[in-house]
Amino acid sequence: MNARSLNDALLLGTLALLFVAVKSVFRFKLGLTGHSMFFLMTTLLLARGLVPVKGSVFYCGLIAGLLAMVLGAGKGGPLVLLKFMMPAVAVELALWLLPFAPWYRLQAMVVAFIGVAAWTAKGVLELALAGATYEVMLVQAGWKLFGGCVFATLACLLVPTLLRHLAHHQLIPANRQPAKLQPAQEAC
Repeated sequence: MNARSLNDALLLGTLALLFVAVKSVFRFKLGLTGHSMFFLMTTLLLARGLVPVKGSVFYCGLIAGLLAMVLGAGKGGPLVLLKFMMPAVAVELALWLLPFAPWYRLQAMVVAFIGVAAWTAKGVLELALAGATYEVMLVQAGWKLFGGCVFATLACLLVPTLLRHLAHHQLIPANRQPAKLQPAQEAC
């Protein structure tokens, strides 16, 4: 049995709650597709960076999806759970190959782009359920993919820097950090 500590569970729950609260309180009407990917990728990458255990991103996404569904944040009814779970599962699977991606920008971008692809697939699934034509689905998928990648890139620039600052100030224990933070990769 893979038991998690209470501290880890509280941290993941707090991250999920903070994400849903920021998303519902600020409700940015920017008119830009994919702007929520900044907050989602920041939350998911921080979840793995702060709790470097397999499944931490999945649990954070599940908690955020359930909270959003219960609190009525966002539109889509029960499909709002998919909005959080599909990127979380994709990011979790990508982190099996790149476990320290939250600490390195280029690796974080690869993981985040996989999450954005899953988020885009969720949008295409919604359009298919609504009976949209293939042309509309293709245009919407391209636009969502572009916007999501732009905002996920911004998140990938933020998260490694934030984790390094937290580690520098000894707020992340040494056993939760990569064994070696190579100076060449710090600049990445």
